[in-house]
Amino acid sequence: MTPTIVIVPGLGDSGPEHWQSLWTSKFGAARVRQDDPDRPTPETWSARLQEVIDATPGDLVLIGHSCGVLNIVHWARLTGGHPRVKGAMLVGPTDADMTIEEYPAVQGMAPVPMQPLPFPALVVASENDPFATFERAQAFAEAWDAEFISAGEAGHINVASGHGDWPDGEVLLGEALHAWTPPDIVRL
Repeated sequence: MTPTIVIVPGLGDSGPEHWQSLWTSKFGAARVRQDDPDRPTPETWSARLQEVIDATPGDLVLIGHSCGVLNIVHWARLTGGHPRVKGAMLVGPTDADMTIEEYPAVQGMAPVPMQPLPFPALVVASENDPFATFERAQAFAEAWDAEFISAGEAGHINVASGHGDWPDGEVLLGEALHAWTPPDIVRL
């Protein structure tokens, strides 16, 4: 059986034109919806992610963006992961350890966990992301024992930076699914 995608949005729950929202419909993905998508804390956001994992049958692949990446890595730290989570695509990780004046709530997710994840992961980062330096994103990938891919100068890889449907991301997702799943599973 093909793994179910679980979309893990960041602040504001990724609007309707965001690639995460488009992928939710396109791939029939499960989605994490926080009670307060503008005030993240590791404990409350992780608890909601765990609820979605528990309610979604079969093998899972988590896809986080921005503060949603922090949700995934905090959840992994707090729970030790889950055997049905086969991998995670971590896009545009936000650095909660730096001051982001326009989004001070992100600091509620500090400090960023810096230990290996209990499942394979792929970090996709931009060389000019305003919410994390490229070097910091590389350090995250190394600490999380994740593969790392540069998206070039792609801003925050969101609607504001011109990434609506994000077809390049779909290619990366297909490659990651191929690497994380047995050969007899149907892929995108």
